[in-house]
Amino acid sequence: MSNLGCPPSSGPDRLSALRLLGFDRSGPQPPATGAGSPLNPWTIPNAIGFLRLLLIPVFLVVAFSSGDGVDAVSATLFAVIGWGDYADGMAARITRQYSRLGALMDPVTDRLLVISGIAVCWRFDLLPRWAIAVLAARELAMIGLARVGLSRGIDLRINWPGRLSVIPVMGSFFFAMVGLSRAAEVMLYVGLTLALWASVLYVRAGLMGLRGTVQPPSVTSRP
Repeated sequence: MSNLGCPPSSGPDRLSALRLLGFDRSGPQPPATGAGSPLNPWTIPNAIGFLRLLLIPVFLVVAFSSGDGVDAVSATLFAVIGWGDYADGMAARITRQYSRLGALMDPVTDRLLVISGIAVCWRFDLLPRWAIAVLAARELAMIGLARVGLSRGIDLRINWPGRLSVIPVMGSFFFAMVGLSRAAEVMLYVGLTLALWASVLYVRAGLMGLRGTVQPPSVTSRP
């Protein structure tokens, strides 16, 4: 989830529970997050985002220092970094401190966290390696697609399969690191299916954007 998803209007009646939690994404995207806007790094949501980035190497050190990858401390760190994505989104909607840097940083942090989870689970053989290899290839392909899109002036907007894939994918790594291998495997397959479905939609949207058949939307979150 991103720190976007709420139009930059004022008034206590505009921030419903669904909008606060990021489920209601109706209305225009905040102009401060669009291409060409100032990065505006010094905001509360971005402070949470910086902390998430700093905790990723800490997570990797702790996880790789464990004997078999099943470790409560590394699993807790992974969960804190993952749920921090929702925290910075809620902070942005409450404070209305939207920024271009936040729109760019959130999906990068999410992908780094997924790749970190893949690395740990691969190293300790916590999940089927063929499945996490497919997930890793998907993540790398999405990074390439996003870079091509940005170079052509096309920002990919998250779709619902991509949004729904986040919890099962992240959950699979967490459950694997606490030793619940069966639940972790099921969640991985569910998340991978949704992620691949989302990728097909992103590629189609990117091709349509290149052909000029749609108005390029703004980045709102992790694809």
